[in-house]
Amino acid sequence: MFDFSLVWSVLPTLGQGALLTLELTALVILVGTTLAFPVALCKNAAHSSLRFGANAYVMFFRGTPSLVQVFLLYYGASQFDAIQRSVLWPVLRDPFWCVVIALGLNSASYTGKTLAAALQAVPKGLREASFTLGLSRPQAFWKVELPLAVKAALPAFGNEVILTCKATSLASTVTLLELTGTARLLTSETYAPYEVFLSAGLVYLAINYSLMLAMRKLEALFEYS
Repeated sequence: MFDFSLVWSVLPTLGQGALLTLELTALVILVGTTLAFPVALCKNAAHSSLRFGANAYVMFFRGTPSLVQVFLLYYGASQFDAIQRSVLWPVLRDPFWCVVIALGLNSASYTGKTLAAALQAVPKGLREASFTLGLSRPQAFWKVELPLAVKAALPAFGNEVILTCKATSLASTVTLLELTGTARLLTSETYAPYEVFLSAGLVYLAINYSLMLAMRKLEALFEYS
């Protein structure tokens, strides 16, 4: 018999896990967006070695599962004595930061490729008009090309934000009690997986719907700016 009272009773506890989910999402998006700009510039660079490096990076992170990437960083880094003796070890031994770094690198590959395509789609006539107005190449990039590319890339970026939020569920595999991890813990305590995970799904739905509305608002601001 489905227990509706249990659905409501576990929501406060799941809400605590959702806070960690939101924190992970925000940090992953911050890392991914920051790294996406150099990835996009390298993909569009004139130098072939830069393009090769960026394309290899994108191919690896888009072509392998995010779970594998998390495991490689969290479990794999500890296998090297040089890493354990380095200044990076306090970060790489922490599952929280391993998830942020791994998913951030993954997000950068998707966002970087999207931004690179958006930059290529900027009409050449606009660049030429910028130079005619006396703007230098860097000025034309920052004041004309990049704002237009960001505006064009926003819908795809909104999808990436929602996908990232759902991908943070992988953190439960490395002991973090975010939303999915909390749901697994509650399931082991209540022996009611259907009710608990249905509740978790409702929380995810509320979070992602809110993120979708926020991204639509951001798109509208860019549309009229």
